[in-house]
Amino acid sequence: QVQLVESGGGLVQPGDSLTLSCAASGRTDRIYGMGWFRQAAGKEREFVAGLLWNGALIKYADSVQGRFTMSRDRGKNTGYLRMNSLKPEDTAVYYCGIQVTPRGDFGSWGQGTQVTVSS
Repeated sequence: QVQLVESGGGLVQPGDSLTLSCAASGRTDRIYGMGWFRQAAGKEREFVAGLLWNGALIKYADSVQGRFTMSRDRGKNTGYLRMNSLKPEDTAVYYCGIQVTPRGDFGSWGQGTQVTVSS
């Protein structure tokens, strides 16, 4: 089992930046990929960014491309999501999840961290 803990959320103004962290513990040797997802009030959870744990591939949702950057530190078993030029529509609870196989679903969700972008 892998446990995930997200942190770094907060209340910011439009145009500000935030960096979210996703700390993994437990069987981190099983991590194949990590992803960030978000869920706004009244909406479905949506994909934001994802990477292979070996760093070979990173993908972004169109809505965040060019503004968000995902990275990871394998030595710390931690993934990051740097969010620049934040917009009110980025307001959501952000979750990280992992894949343990190439075609597996994301799972082992953390508790989420709230990001609120408001003036």
